[in-house]
Amino acid sequence: MTRVYDETGAAVPVTIVKCGPCLVSQVKTADGKDGYNAVQIGFEEIKPRVSNQAQMGHAAKAGSAPLRTYREVRLKQPTDKQVGDKIDVSIFDGIAEVDVVGVSKGKGFQGVMKRHHFGGLGASHGTERKHRSPGSIASHATWRGQSGKPKKGLRMAGRMGGEQVTTVGHKVIKVDAENGMLIIKGPLPGPIGSLLFIKQGRNVTAGKA
Repeated sequence: MTRVYDETGAAVPVTIVKCGPCLVSQVKTADGKDGYNAVQIGFEEIKPRVSNQAQMGHAAKAGSAPLRTYREVRLKQPTDKQVGDKIDVSIFDGIAEVDVVGVSKGKGFQGVMKRHHFGGLGASHGTERKHRSPGSIASHATWRGQSGKPKKGLRMAGRMGGEQVTTVGHKVIKVDAENGMLIIKGPLPGPIGSLLFIKQGRNVTAGKA
C-alpha cells in the first residue's frame, strides 16, 4: 500500500496491484459439450518440473507453459476471446469501481475477544483470573440448562483468518497499462504477494460511479 494525492491535495490510501497478463486457456460455450458460457484464464508461468503432465498438456493447447493458477469465469453471453489470447490490465479502462476476491491473512488460533469482539468478564475483585474467557456455553446447548453438546455456530475460540474474502466497491484510481498495474483505493484482502481476483463492481456500470 501507499498513498496518492487527489486534485484537492487530500491523501488517498491505495493498493498497487500487478495485473496480468492472463492467458485464455479454455473457452466454453452453451452450444458445446459444457452447456454453459465461460472463459478460463490462467496466470503466471511456472517451470514444468513443478507441474504435472495433465497441467502441461492443458497449457500446451493454448501455446503456453504451465501456469500457477487458473480461474473460470461464467458468462451470460458467448465471448469473442479465443484460446491463447492474453488479457492485460487495459480491460479495466472505463471501469469506475471493482470488487476484489482474496484470502485474508491467517491469524492462527485466537480467543473470543479477538475473534468475535467479546467484551470479556468484569475486572472487579470478585472475578477470577479469566477475564478473557467466553463465559457460559451451556445456554446454547442442544438441551438448554441441562447438558448436551453446543449447537453449531456457537461463537468460541478457534482458527481465525485464512478465509476467502470479497471486498466490494473499491474505486479505481488509475490504470497503468504501460507497467501492467492497477491502482485501487483502500486495503485489499491478504498479505503482500498474494493472489487476487479482480472484477468489475457488481453495483456499478462501466464508466459510472
